[in-house]
Amino acid sequence: VNGLQARTFGVWTLLSSVIRCLCAIDIRNRTLYYTTLFTFFLALVHFLSEVFIYHTAALTIGVMAPLMVASFSILGMLIGLQYLEVEALSQNKKKN
Repeated sequence: VNGLQARTFGVWTLLSSVIRCLCAIDIRNRTLYYTTLFTFFLALVHFLSEVFIYHTAALTIGVMAPLMVASFSILGMLIGLQYLEVEALSQNKKKN
């Protein structure tokens, strides 16, 4: 890894964390919710491809941790998405 790659990965990680924090603040914003969910999919695909396609990383605790965080976060957000949709439907019924 050269310095440019390290800084690019650092900026990508920072951007992902800002998006995730904004979603935590405004969790009812559907666009932000889907964007946050997409960041977890990107992280999962990135780490899986580094391990299984490019073979540039081994399945150590340093790689397993982000894989587990991304996987559990995707699962939790997909479950939470159902509640977000139910809440939106109940808000529409109240307006009508």
